[in-house]
Amino acid sequence: MPAIPLHTAVSYVAGAYLVFFALVLIYVAIMASKLSRIETELSELTELAIKERENRDPAPTGGPKTDPAPTGGPKTDPTEAGGPKPEAVAR
Repeated sequence: MPAIPLHTAVSYVAGAYLVFFALVLIYVAIMASKLSRIETELSELTELAIKERENRDPAPTGGPKTDPAPTGGPKTDPTEAGGPKPEAVAR
């Protein structure tokens, strides 16, 4: 003999399934809202990063970047370039 009559047990099982389904539905709704918030924040951060990159590198993306003040070009003074000193050449 069952401990609970079958017609009563069916309602308990159905209630348990409904509670479980409601909990899963609530969990999915919470995860969906978190995902939506994360996507919004990520798009805002992406826009900020793009603006920061444009402010830092104003050079056009299609052409080569030009250095306004070259720092490591060839030297014209032989003493700076590591060549012979002028007094050594005069001897």
